[in-house]
Amino acid sequence: MTETPETNESGPDLAALLDERRQLINLAYRLTGSLADAEDVVQETYLRWYALPEEQRDAIESTGAWLTKVASRVCLDLLRSARHRRERYVGEWIPEPVPDRNEWVGAGTEAAPVDPADRVTLDESVNMAFLVVLDSMTPAERVAFILHDVFRYPFADVAEIVGRSPAACRQLASSARGRIQSAHVHTPAAGQAEIIRDFKRAWEAKDISALIALLDPEVTAVADGGGLVTAELHPINGSAQVARTVVDLATRLPGLTLLERTVNGSPGLVLQEDGSTVTVMAFGLEGGRIRHIWAVRNPEKLRPWTR
Repeated sequence: MTETPETNESGPDLAALLDERRQLINLAYRLTGSLADAEDVVQETYLRWYALPEEQRDAIESTGAWLTKVASRVCLDLLRSARHRRERYVGEWIPEPVPDRNEWVGAGTEAAPVDPADRVTLDESVNMAFLVVLDSMTPAERVAFILHDVFRYPFADVAEIVGRSPAACRQLASSARGRIQSAHVHTPAAGQAEIIRDFKRAWEAKDISALIALLDPEVTAVADGGGLVTAELHPINGSAQVARTVVDLATRLPGLTLLERTVNGSPGLVLQEDGSTVTVMAFGLEGGRIRHIWAVRNPEKLRPWTR
């Protein structure tokens, strides 16, 4: 877990501000579920910092604490407006997937320098199942929970950001924990990589029986195309229906290539056509079987996997 920023009494230089950027990207991604939004939040935060008169900046005891407070408030406003944006979103909305930093396309090359977002720390708080539950929370619940339980900020500081009492923020975080427990969100199982590998092999072999054996009877598959590419507009439920759907996809797209990759810190799959990434799939397991499949096809959410 990330520690609370330390006080910088001498005033920050550029290097110190850039060090804080990593913390802010991590915070904003967990709060918004979107790398694009996280980058916008951090940019807005720095704009507000440089808009301050120099004497005000010099008077700030902890630059990190100030930046975190502002970024969290920007995220809170963004989350409050997200419902209106989602009403116009075509189909299902899934949080933006992130790769392992070693798998970031073009990372570290002169032509494609390391993007700030590849510094998102992969831990249980960016597991796709975890992010999906976060997205079901109220904005205040999500901010209170992430700031306190993930980033270890005291409720007194959280209260100042959310605009409620410390006791109310404590209740918000408790409610958020209850949502996570009710959703049975677990960290990746030790054997998850092998199960995903078996799923990949069965898919490539178009073996419906093998696929059904790997899927929970109540499995749900959700696709996110954002209206920009073809995708199922509604979740697909049931092992038989999901198995038939993926086999049909393999039949219609014989040139589809399946690659095992780390998606949000867990074993997942990347689907490529003619060498280009077209889908990133994350999985949630229960009882040794695949219970959830999240397939992100919206090209705007696949930037780290394609450029």
